[in-house]
Amino acid sequence: MARSWGQGLVAIAAMALFAACTPIVRSHGYVPSDQELALVTVGKDSRETVATAIGRPSASGLLNDQAWYYVQSTWKNLGPYAPKEEQREVVAVSFDAQGVVSNVERFGLEQGRIVPISRRVTGDSVQSKGFLAQMFGNIGGIGAGQLFK
Repeated sequence: MARSWGQGLVAIAAMALFAACTPIVRSHGYVPSDQELALVTVGKDSRETVATAIGRPSASGLLNDQAWYYVQSTWKNLGPYAPKEEQREVVAVSFDAQGVVSNVERFGLEQGRIVPISRRVTGDSVQSKGFLAQMFGNIGGIGAGQLFK
């Protein structure tokens, strides 16, 4: 009888150990698919038609409302370790001063570096600062002398 209890406890402990080692994968956010983005025409669509075609994002421009950002992340949690971001994708839809789509870009996170995956632009260059330029534009831009002026 005592032996069967011991075997039962060992079996329960083994199942608990295996369950603790099973990774938990979670997705956060929303990024429109390529088929959904194909419904958006650069140089033609407005904020309202983009909202109808692919929905409104949870984030827009940091300093102004010249771009919409759709962000999706996949996180993996394994046992007692801190969650790790496995994948991140950002779609940026930029608008000109009249509210017409001027650029559609898709970014990914590859080995800790932000890389552009696809881009559709009407003109020769992007007219406003993009999300990533705004986020990383001030790194190294402020000197110690400027802080005391």
